[in-house]
Amino acid sequence: MPTSGHLSDVLVYTRTTGYRHDSIHTGKAALRELGETHGFTVESSEDPAVFTDASLAGRSAVVFLSTSGEVLTQDGQAALRRWISDGGGFMGVHSAACTEYQWPYYGELLGARFAGHPAFQPGTVLVEDPSHPAMAHLPPRWDWNDEWYDFRSTPRRPGVRVLATVDESGYEGGGMGSDHPLIWCKESGAGRSFYTALGHATDAYTAPAFRRHLLGGLRWAAGTESAESTAGAAG
Repeated sequence: MPTSGHLSDVLVYTRTTGYRHDSIHTGKAALRELGETHGFTVESSEDPAVFTDASLAGRSAVVFLSTSGEVLTQDGQAALRRWISDGGGFMGVHSAACTEYQWPYYGELLGARFAGHPAFQPGTVLVEDPSHPAMAHLPPRWDWNDEWYDFRSTPRRPGVRVLATVDESGYEGGGMGSDHPLIWCKESGAGRSFYTALGHATDAYTAPAFRRHLLGGLRWAAGTESAESTAGAAG
């Protein structure tokens, strides 16, 4: 069973069988440093054998950090699904949406699948739900540089809490129109799932605002946001 009450043990999974982001190493370092600052342990792995009932037991959350392609075995898929059904917390970052296209459950867990993106460029994130711990520190319009992901379908549907969109009028090449969700979360059985499309660039993970965004998302996914303040979360 997952832990409860406080964030304690996080698995960061970074296996790629498709495109590999240069930012993975800085993303792992950022999450490790957040753990050192805020009192939780971080294990990073690219080994699909880590997804067993025994390995997942007691963890607060699992993070798919810019994974890509098919990254789990069938046994690993089953173990992850059981763990989330029992109350586990999942966080997907950036190309986690480019992962496990052949596994329908993963698409439901994440909320949407990647379709494409224009060139890396400046844009503006529009905060829709400032009450969420991943968003509360951000201004209503947050200027940011990233790959602005388009998705095969909108995640906006019953049961999904959209936290932020991107203003397509502020960059070139957007493909989803005036309502372009970028960050969202949802309940998944007894578990929780949080996804942020941000995080392409290496320097994103040294930005205090983005680190605080990740920490808030992680705490929400783990179900510990009411027990722990996100104050001072820049790390």
